[in-house]
Amino acid sequence: MQSLLRLVTASVVAVGLITPGMALAQDRTVPDSRQEMQLSFSPLVKQTHGSVVNVYAERKVQRSASPFGGDPFFEQFFGQQFPTRTQKQESLGSGVIVEANGTIVTNNHVVEGADDIKVALSDGREFPCKVLLKDKSVDLAVLKIETDERFQPIKLGNSDSAEVGDLVLAIGNPFGVGQTVTSGIVSGLARNQITDGDFGFFIQTDASINPGNSGGALMNMKGELIGLNTAIFSRGGGSNGVGFAIPANLVKVFLAAAENGDKSFERPYVGASFDPVTSDVAEALGLEHVLGALVVKVVPGGPADKAGLKSGEVITAVDGVTVEHPDALAYRLTTTGIGKSVDLTVMDNGRKTSVELPLAGAPETVPADARTLSGRSPFAGAKVANLSPKLAIAMRLPVDSTGVVIEDFDDNSTAAQLGFAKGDIILSVNGQDVGSTKDMAAIAASSPRYWRVAVSRGGQVIQQIFR
Repeated sequence: MQSLLRLVTASVVAVGLITPGMALAQDRTVPDSRQEMQLSFSPLVKQTHGSVVNVYAERKVQRSASPFGGDPFFEQFFGQQFPTRTQKQESLGSGVIVEANGTIVTNNHVVEGADDIKVALSDGREFPCKVLLKDKSVDLAVLKIETDERFQPIKLGNSDSAEVGDLVLAIGNPFGVGQTVTSGIVSGLARNQITDGDFGFFIQTDASINPGNSGGALMNMKGELIGLNTAIFSRGGGSNGVGFAIPANLVKVFLAAAENGDKSFERPYVGASFDPVTSDVAEALGLEHVLGALVVKVVPGGPADKAGLKSGEVITAVDGVTVEHPDALAYRLTTTGIGKSVDLTVMDNGRKTSVELPLAGAPETVPADARTLSGRSPFAGAKVANLSPKLAIAMRLPVDSTGVVIEDFDDNSTAAQLGFAKGDIILSVNGQDVGSTKDMAAIAASSPRYWRVAVSRGGQVIQQIFR
C-alpha cells in the first residue's frame, strides 16, 4: 500500500502540482526502485478474474399479431383472442462464482423473467444455469452451473471493514465488449435511495461501472469480494464515476438462504415503521447528530412492542454500530440473521437506553389463500391474496396493512388495462366491504350493472366506477 501511495505521489510531483519538498513534508516519497515503478494490479486480476462470469438471460415474450391484440374490451366484444407470435429478448450481465461447485451470485434484474440462463467463463466456455433463489427487493439471485466440474471461487470479504478511500477493483462485462477491469476507491458507505427496491445500503465507488457490469465483482486489495456491482448514476447511460454495489455481508446471508434450500428470502420482522431523522427532529429530540431511525408506528403485539420500543424514540446503533438511517437499520438486522438477538441503542428525550430485540421472521397471521379472478369483472386476471405481516413485507406495504391485496396480474389482463396496480388493497366493491379473497371471488363472479370500487394505494383511497 505504501508503495502505491509513493507511486501516486510521484505522478503528482511529475506534473508539477506539488514539489518534492511538499511530498516529503507529507511523509510521501518518490519510487526509489525499478520494482516500485512497475507496481501493477495484474497479479491480483490474474488471481481473481476467473471467478467472474458473463450471464446471458433469454426471455420469450408473446407479441400480438394484431394492433387490437391485448385490448380486453375489443377481445371481449368479439369473443376471441387474436393470434400472437413469440419473440426472444436477451439481456447481458455479470456474475461471481462463490463456491467451487459452480454457485454464482448476481443481480436479480439480470435474470428476472428469464426462460434460459447461460454463463460464459473467462476462458470462453459456456454452461447452462438454474436459479436457486432470487429476490427482487434486495436485487440478488443465486445461480448454479449445471455440471459436476469444479471452478475457481472468489473469497467473500467483510464488507463492514471497508472504509472510504480504500482501493478497489471492479470486474464485469460492460456493454458486452468482454471482461473488463477498472480501478478506483470506495467513495461512500451506507448509501440509500439508489434503486426502486427496498434495499438501501450500498457501497459507493468511482471505479467505472457501466451497463453489463451488473452482478460483477467489487474487490478489495486482498482479492476478496466486498460488493456486487448493481447500479450507476448516469444521465447518458455511461459511467460518471458514481457506482453502487451491494455489500458482501448481505450476499453472505442471501447465499446461506439459497444453500439451505429456502424458496424465498426472509428478513427479520420488527413490527414497526421508521422515518429518517431530519435536522428539525434531531433538534426537537435533543440529538447531537442528524442520524438514526425514528420510530413512527409500533404494531401491537409485535417484536418491537414486546421489546418496549415506543413511537418517537430514535434507534442510533445496532450492537454498537452506528445506524445512519432506517435502511441502515434494516441492513444491520438482516445481516445479523433470524434467530439471533441484537442490542439497540435508543435515544428518548436525550436519554440513552439499551433494548434487546430478538429477530424472527414475519408471521402469516392469516392464510394468503391466493386466487386469480376471472369472469367479466374489472378484476379479471388479477391475483389477490389475504394480507398478513409476511405478505405486507414482501410487497413493501405498511407492516400493519390488512385486507385483500392485488398480488400480481398478467400485463394484458383486464385488471391491468383498467389501471389497477400491484399492491392495491381492495377496500370495497359497490359498497360491500372486502374482507377476504373468498369474498372477493364471489363479488367478481357477480354481474352488477356497474362496479364502484374503492382501493387503497400508497396510503390514499381511490374510488372508481366501471361499467
